[in-house]
Amino acid sequence: MSKVQIYTDGSARGNPDGPGGYGAILHFTDSSGVLHEKTMSAGYERTTNNRMELMAAIAGLEALNRPCQVELYSDSKYLTDAFNQHWIDNWIRMNWNRGKSGPVKNIDLWKRLLKAAEPHQITFIWVKGHAGHPQNERCDQLATSAADGSDLLKDPGIDI
Repeated sequence: MSKVQIYTDGSARGNPDGPGGYGAILHFTDSSGVLHEKTMSAGYERTTNNRMELMAAIAGLEALNRPCQVELYSDSKYLTDAFNQHWIDNWIRMNWNRGKSGPVKNIDLWKRLLKAAEPHQITFIWVKGHAGHPQNERCDQLATSAADGSDLLKDPGIDI
């Protein structure tokens, strides 16, 4: 099974009611020791920071064309804790409800993320944002540039 590192970040200007974007960087070392890198990003007209954090992880995982051992790095506790603290298991068990707090937000993206994650063995690793982590800083640049760009997409999970 191939080993891949995915670095992700999401951004939203005027969160929760402005444009946003995500950035992801994939690293893979081939059998001859050569590091390959793929970057991806997209911007949306109106979205939230949490949705963009999830979209970055989704985009990275959906880019993989075979099952991999993945280390997924994110500065989003929302994303990493959902898996590392097993929140997502509880949400599924409770039919996407958080009890007194009501329904889970971004169910569409959580379901898409679970589907994208299914064939892989993933370790979710939290990194402190804006703290000089090189790949996180690059992902932040990708995400903010996408949010500030033209030809922004519509986020189907946001009522416009």
